[in-house]
Amino acid sequence: MHPRDQTIFALSSGRAPSAIAVVRVSGPQAGLVLTTLAGKLPAPRQASRRLLRDGAGQPIDDSVVLWFPGPASATGEDVVEFHAHGGRAVLSALLAVISNIPNMRAAEPGEFTRRAFENGKLDLTEAEGLDDLIHADTDRQRRQALRQLQGLLGDRARDWRERIIEASALIEAGIDFSDEGDVPAELRAPAVKAIKALHGEIANVLATQGHSERLRDGLVVAIAGEPNVGKSTLMNQLARREVAIVSPHAGTTRDVIEVQLDLDGYPVTVIDTAGIRETDDPVEQEGVRRARARAEDADLVLWLVEGAQAADPEAMRSLWKSGEANRSGGSVWIVRNKIDLSGPEGARPRGEFGISAGRGDGIPDLVEALVKFAAEFFGMSEGAVVTRTRQRDLLCRASDSLRRSLELVEEGEELAAEELRAAAYALGRLLGRVDVEDVLGAIFQKFCIGK
Repeated sequence: MHPRDQTIFALSSGRAPSAIAVVRVSGPQAGLVLTTLAGKLPAPRQASRRLLRDGAGQPIDDSVVLWFPGPASATGEDVVEFHAHGGRAVLSALLAVISNIPNMRAAEPGEFTRRAFENGKLDLTEAEGLDDLIHADTDRQRRQALRQLQGLLGDRARDWRERIIEASALIEAGIDFSDEGDVPAELRAPAVKAIKALHGEIANVLATQGHSERLRDGLVVAIAGEPNVGKSTLMNQLARREVAIVSPHAGTTRDVIEVQLDLDGYPVTVIDTAGIRETDDPVEQEGVRRARARAEDADLVLWLVEGAQAADPEAMRSLWKSGEANRSGGSVWIVRNKIDLSGPEGARPRGEFGISAGRGDGIPDLVEALVKFAAEFFGMSEGAVVTRTRQRDLLCRASDSLRRSLELVEEGEELAAEELRAAAYALGRLLGRVDVEDVLGAIFQKFCIGK
């Protein structure tokens, strides 16, 4: 039997022990599983209390069961859910009975969602939204993922694809009736109008997204500087807990330390790096190398200096392979630490902050600036249509094909029609309806088992 024709089962809730555990079953044998354990089938989509028994008739658990006959189910197949007590012994006995029924097997990661996709219950953008929702750490990530799961991009892509097909039909009809004199011109005009409107809509989506797809991964902020200027103390202040060792001795931080922060709903990864200096210690040398590598990829670098000390431009340039302190697309802020030990200060230039990492002075202002930076960086993420690089790439392909079709339509309908087919194909790949086998495994294997 093909694996997709087998019935799958898995624990779909957290690990035991727990108050309640949900065991999900999907496939043609789901009804048999339910009758084997709980007797007759209950009414569809109604919770029923049943005593579950093993093959020998011995009771396993007093449980709640749900029966969802396909195709009106989450996966499009017959689905059963057992809401049992979450003890290890209960689950072990329940799963043992299920696994002994013929043509049953344990589900692979994401297999329930993949079957829902294959049975037309959701498209690939919605599956990606579900994956993002499972892994969301902040409220903004959750809201963005939920909008995607509810079809924010999928619905628009389906509409765009249908309109492209309609315009393509007009263009191709002009080819079929090319010997009818004025017929091709009459068909071409509404097609061109529709293509221009489509191209404008997709181009507008692409132009207003900013870094919205990066909201899934978050903003990366590196704390860098010379040794013993308070980088680890600042890291602990931002994290509001002791995550890095603080010592008056230079070279204490040898490896890159990371902490995940939620700044007003924006996910931010803060990195504490080793002090940048020349050293003969091979372990510290490796720490400096890693610090430079992470700062090279960071979206923002907080360069720490002591008080009124001037920031060493040579040390800053040494961070990046390009030798540029302000590398492509990134930003560098000067953060002056230990301001409590220095005298009165004047106005600071833009992108420069004064703090006391030990006492906490200036930290709220720095955090507020980080929140503003994140808001500008992510741009229109609150209403973002595009949330993954894959989606952006395919929309760019569709937009380019539509533009080329407008350029070619006067030269020949055949060339324009081919570009329209390419645009429709790109949107089909976006929705997961054509030639996407190569990306399905990469997407669904990231799901947890039982989802």
